Amino acid sequence: MNILHSLRKSLFGNAYLLLILTTLFWGGNGVAGRLAVGEISPMVLVALRWVVVVAITLPLVGRQLAAAWPVLKTKRWMIAAMGTCGFTAFNALFYGAAHYTSAVNLTIFQGAIPVLVLLGAVLFFGAKVRALQVLGMLVTMIGVVVVSSRGDWAVLRELALNFGDVLMLIACLFYAGYTLGLRQRPAVPGFVFFTALAFVAFLTSLPLVAVEMARGAAQWPTPKGWLVLLYVALLPSLLAQIFFIRGVELIGPARAGLFVNLVPVFGALLAVILLGEPFASYHAIGLAMVLGGIWLAERRA
Repeated sequence: MNILHSLRKSLFGNAYLLLILTTLFWGGNGVAGRLAVGEISPMVLVALRWVVVVAITLPLVGRQLAAAWPVLKTKRWMIAAMGTCGFTAFNALFYGAAHYTSAVNLTIFQGAIPVLVLLGAVLFFGAKVRALQVLGMLVTMIGVVVVSSRGDWAVLRELALNFGDVLMLIACLFYAGYTLGLRQRPAVPGFVFFTALAFVAFLTSLPLVAVEMARGAAQWPTPKGWLVLLYVALLPSLLAQIFFIRGVELIGPARAGLFVNLVPVFGALLAVILLGEPFASYHAIGLAMVLGGIWLAERRA
């Protein structure tokens, strides 16, 4: 028990480890999304992932959630907005954007989240930005572009904005707002707060499933689809979100948001490992640039 307590304490006190694990799990979410095609429909996946999460978290912290309700109630509208925008709307818009734009565009726009978070931190919270922080952010974004374009600049020249890009930009605005909202979260344990958000996400995802069913596009999971669902629910939805909340608590939204640029890099590397895609030099260059940019941003003046 002492060993487990020590491991838990060292993990939840290390923001960098928490955020790297978060982005690794989110990177795997992209691979899972590709494996889910033909095995489970997008909105069914969005809804059932939160069913699994709530089924796990409520028995564990149900009493704590009830005890914390007087505190949570004071910010119930903020919790509703964060669960809806950060969890349900972001994923729904992401899946929707994928039908109209390229994977390159999706990845590059996702790299805008740290920029939006940093701007929001400056505009709304008066955060001070250092030159190295801006430089580090720019380097990480270049790394994302290298990975998403597969090191081929001709790909970038052919890019054009479309309806899917607009959806993705709105999704990024929602997640940036969610990240900034974590700065003002109620004074309750992170796991309890996350459970409240997950319950909101479950409720707000039900209309999306209803629309998908009305269109005749709903597909319930196949055996492979259940495996994909369990991965998405347990790692990207449960552990990653708890780790991200704790990471923001430790180092703030602007610094934590910069780690989001690791997501496309980890996604590409996991595709190499799990899907057998070839490893190329741009993978190594992109990873080095993103990690180097984070290192620059975290250096003290």
